Amino acid sequence: MSDTWKDLFKDLFTLALLIVVVVIPIRVFVVSPFIVDGDSMHPTFENLDYLIIDELIYNFKAPERGDIIVFRYPGDPSIFYIKRIIGLPGETVSINRGAVTITNAAGEKMTLDEPYIVNEDATYTKSVSLLPGEYFVMGDNRPNSSDSRVWGPLPKKDIIGRADLRLLPISKAAFFPGTASYASDDNEAATIPAAL
Repeated sequence: MSDTWKDLFKDLFTLALLIVVVVIPIRVFVVSPFIVDGDSMHPTFENLDYLIIDELIYNFKAPERGDIIVFRYPGDPSIFYIKRIIGLPGETVSINRGAVTITNAAGEKMTLDEPYIVNEDATYTKSVSLLPGEYFVMGDNRPNSSDSRVWGPLPKKDIIGRADLRLLPISKAAFFPGTASYASDDNEAATIPAAL
């Protein structure tokens, strides 16, 4: 066998070893791809957007309001959803004709300014108190989203990870796509506009 073939086999073996030792564990335990299916997160995400989900982040920090997460649907763990975190453990989420108000454990209230939603559901009114380890999640396309308003709070154990990268479409490729943060001022909250 010639040296060229030996070098080729050596390179192929090295590549295969690299895939087994590095790429597969990263894919299985650290990040995973996710393809958006449906329009519940419009306009932040569209059908067939290709995302990379960080599966490790919540081992080191708690999920935050505004994070866009992928999780197993509590009613059927074989189904995966993507939504935005609105309410955190111990809070009460009140929705009155589309306006979302959060009351924390100390009784402080803040009304969320949500520039990332295109449609609000002005017919919906409800109040939900979250227990430890529970999150209230909603899609950005409120009238067309099955979320915590329909099936209740999301247990932390069902969260897979946070959407940290959009790869496709290439024209919208970005890190932390659609993430929003909320700043409070005199118990009222406003959002810093989400990067779309």
